[in-house]
Amino acid sequence: MDYFQAIAFLVLLLLAWGFAAQIQQPNLVFILADDFGWNDVSFHGSKQIPTPNLDALAFSGLILQNYYVTPLCTPSRSALMTGKHPIHTGMQHDVLYGYSRYGLPLSETTLPDHLKLLGYKNHIVGKWHLGHYKSVYTPLHRGFDSHYGYWTGHQDYYDHTAVEWVRVASESLNAWGYDMRRNNSVDWSAYGKYTTTILTDEARDVITKHDISSPLFLYIAHLAVHSANPYSPLQAPEETVKMFSNIEDLQRRRYAAMVHELDVSVGKIVKALGDKNMLKNTVIVFSSDNGGPAAGFNQNAASNWPLKGVKNTPWEGGVRAAGVVWSPLIPEDRRGRVMSNLMDISDWLPTLFEAAGGDVASLKGLDGVSHWSTILYDKPSARHHVLHNIDDKMGYAAIRKKNWKLVKGTTYDGSWDGWYGPSGRMNDSCIHSFNSIDGAGPIEKKKLLKSDAGRYISRLGISVIDNLNQLLKDAEIKCGERPVDAHACLPLDAPCLFDIDQDPCEYNNLAEKLPDIANDLLDLLNWYNATAVAPLNTQPDPMSNPKYWNYTFTNWADFE
Repeated sequence: MDYFQAIAFLVLLLLAWGFAAQIQQPNLVFILADDFGWNDVSFHGSKQIPTPNLDALAFSGLILQNYYVTPLCTPSRSALMTGKHPIHTGMQHDVLYGYSRYGLPLSETTLPDHLKLLGYKNHIVGKWHLGHYKSVYTPLHRGFDSHYGYWTGHQDYYDHTAVEWVRVASESLNAWGYDMRRNNSVDWSAYGKYTTTILTDEARDVITKHDISSPLFLYIAHLAVHSANPYSPLQAPEETVKMFSNIEDLQRRRYAAMVHELDVSVGKIVKALGDKNMLKNTVIVFSSDNGGPAAGFNQNAASNWPLKGVKNTPWEGGVRAAGVVWSPLIPEDRRGRVMSNLMDISDWLPTLFEAAGGDVASLKGLDGVSHWSTILYDKPSARHHVLHNIDDKMGYAAIRKKNWKLVKGTTYDGSWDGWYGPSGRMNDSCIHSFNSIDGAGPIEKKKLLKSDAGRYISRLGISVIDNLNQLLKDAEIKCGERPVDAHACLPLDAPCLFDIDQDPCEYNNLAEKLPDIANDLLDLLNWYNATAVAPLNTQPDPMSNPKYWNYTFTNWADFE
């Protein structure tokens, strides 16, 4: 090989290397908060609970403004894992309990199943909540290579026990048991350690030990900020609670501390990715699984203000989620924006599959659509409507098509169909504000830059402080006072129609004024309902009781 041939070969080698680098599969990190309220991140305008790490991701990524989940955790998690609406998997009614003899159908191909075919190493840290009565329903049999966390829906943040109570015929089933596992083995060593901290440390450990010759999918499903057991529902380290002494309400103060610990966790995960030199090729998604339980619902203290409703209701406060997608792969001119396209939690499977290099056309039978081209290049989205849920057992259904939303029926006989605070905007002693980038905000801008997420994102040459005022303005929902002449909505009597673009707080029922639009959405609901499968929920199995299994929640049906 002569000199010129050698040079030509070297050039071709460099071009091939550059091309390979361009098509290198990204690491995928999905952080799912539990029962997180719309108003519990400061990038939505609240000054009550600072979330600098989440803000750093939001201000340098894309804030998902019209992003929807289902009203409850099990249905949302099933949609995330399958790319299908819960009505098509039988997971649409209520949640899975520790005594439930069912799970996400084994016929379903999960997100990690799909990613495994693309060469990904898949790990879950945290909550599963998609079935465990037999081991084949648990994470290691559903596409994940490892799992550290718990199988049921909640637990005490320190002793990791879950309490469930239900009536079986004329008797009561009082279940109390430990639920923390490493893969299939009970991890007793976790006792006494704060769940958010444990899960964060485990996630960091997964990242640190990851062999970067393969791409990583890490699903971090936090307990935070779900309430714990009834005897001590809101838990956080006392030193963290003291940080929020400006919040008068004790329950909200404890909740704020739980949010703070969650935000710190996000920062530590970003730091771990940066230290491993993986951050530059990673897609990070942050999402809640449903709306926040506000005003004491589920003994919690979230805030969806100014949206209507709470968790397990069909209103915006129950289904509109705080969401962010962040990645250096997003072009510079797209970063630090609010993405207003309609998006559903079922869309993540095809979106992440395409981001991983998969051919979305090969995915069959999904309800979700990919938004990867929308995220990267602002191309038109294929989603024009979102089915929030149909639950005939509870007697409600809700759907949004473009700007129009129809609500048919409601939950709890309408007792949680109100608007709940706090707004987090009137307390002058609050410690977080972006009133001005260069004026009132230098201290707060400094906090943003000093956060783990802010520091490590900035090291990639990506700004976390550009255009803050405009971003906050675009991301905040303002509804004002409810109009005196607003048409009342009584969904138990008749379906209600709202123009969500103009009326995101669902003040003004337009069903009587615009019957053609209401009927069009009713027809769409009926079409969906005709495709629904029956809910899989079963009667409680007394043999599930942890007292029979060394006071642990386990895969009891395998031992019958």
